[in-house]
Amino acid sequence: MRVDVPEGKDAIEYVWGEMIPGIGVAASRFSLAVYSHTTLGLREFEAARLRIAQINGCAFCLDWRTERDGVKVEDDFAESVTRWRTSDALDERTRLAAEYAERYALDHHGLDEEFWTRMSAHYQQREIVELSMCLGSWLSFGRLNRVLGLDTACHLPSSGGRSPAGRPDGPSADPGRPDGPSADSARPDGLTADPGRPDGLTADPGRPVGTSPRSEPESRPLR
Repeated sequence: MRVDVPEGKDAIEYVWGEMIPGIGVAASRFSLAVYSHTTLGLREFEAARLRIAQINGCAFCLDWRTERDGVKVEDDFAESVTRWRTSDALDERTRLAAEYAERYALDHHGLDEEFWTRMSAHYQQREIVELSMCLGSWLSFGRLNRVLGLDTACHLPSSGGRSPAGRPDGPSADPGRPDGPSADSARPDGLTADPGRPDGLTADPGRPVGTSPRSEPESRPLR
């Protein structure tokens, strides 16, 4: 591990929640949002996530399997994702999700019109944007955990351990809710709409953008 974690501290919670709470907590909300608010099917979601995990080499992300209503992908699904070009276990949407993930991570300049024609034939524009945001989260935070050695500090599901907030990328930022959104029910990042700003967002006066609107600051994320 590349970070000195005090004895008795959980590595993930310490790094994400205590070392840089102004950034880490906001980042964890983003990592949670792609699980809590996705509209993508489980197979294309997992195909994209696992291909990024394979490229990043994040041990925890590779071991993790997203579960929805008690359903997970089959045990050999990750191998099919590795062989996305030739595997007959993937339908076209799932194959494209794996391809997009790989090219997003390794060759985003090479995403040409031929690829976008195929992608647009199977995904709506809203789904493409959503998948792109998911890929951004997995690539960034999975790689962060891998580079800092946090992926091996996580307790992996297969070894009987727990996962931070039930998600592979980061811990929950809100002890009041299990899925991690802020106290602002209208927006998971705690921001409100502001037509006067170019980005359409504003934060409470005197409060940094992305921090919780609660009266007491959040110093650490919870499981």
